[in-house]
Amino acid sequence: MSSNKSEVFTHVRDGMPSMVDVSGKTPVKRCAVAGARVELGADVMARFEENDLRGPKGPVLQTAVIAGTMAVKKTADLIPFCHPLPVEHCAFILTPDETGVLIRCEVATTGRTGVEMEAMTGASVAALCIYDMCKALNKGIRIQEVKLLTKTGGKSGDYHAELP
Repeated sequence: MSSNKSEVFTHVRDGMPSMVDVSGKTPVKRCAVAGARVELGADVMARFEENDLRGPKGPVLQTAVIAGTMAVKKTADLIPFCHPLPVEHCAFILTPDETGVLIRCEVATTGRTGVEMEAMTGASVAALCIYDMCKALNKGIRIQEVKLLTKTGGKSGDYHAELP
């Protein structure tokens, strides 16, 4: 491992935090998919109609998609060194099962830097929204496995998480 931390950490220059300079990069198509799981519990999931989760605060899945999409577009306002990006595509797949909801957030752009943080932020905020909308039903809700699943485009190449 190098003793020069700026060679290891991309957001450190001369010992100080900094935004990565992407001005010399060529814009290319970039896509990222992130996932999360909200473990609500079988007792909570049993209260909902198939694919129509309505909690005390309203339609859970629909509201989570709106919250997640808003978060994707605001990522640069939330994460200090993220570049503001023109999001060209944002889609969610929310899949309820016996004990919770699996979240997938896909984000794409054509730009000089990737959209991994946008996808991770979208999945995280969608999960937090589900938590908020269902917390009256169960105080033990858990948000789990927030992670990058795939990334395509850019200098570092493609990434695909190994799934169990």
